[in-house]
Amino acid sequence: MSQGSVVGQMRAPVMIVDRKTISIMKACELVGVSRRTIYNWIAGGKVEYVRTAGGSVRIFVDTLWREPETGSGHVTSAQTGRMTR
Repeated sequence: MSQGSVVGQMRAPVMIVDRKTISIMKACELVGVSRRTIYNWIAGGKVEYVRTAGGSVRIFVDTLWREPETGSGHVTSAQTGRMTR
């Protein structure tokens, strides 16, 4: 058996998911918060984003309304922008 062979090993199938992205400004309009709030959510890991080849930030729409992860003391609601405990 050669060094580069992977005989007997199976690789998991790669799933490509087409997720919709929107601009920061569109996210602001959709959720009703300021640009600063969206950037705070990005920094805090509350929304997922991708940076384009041109350097723009695009927000994954499905992360704007997801349920907050448990375990943190303060959670910002993506729908209201208010702090909850």
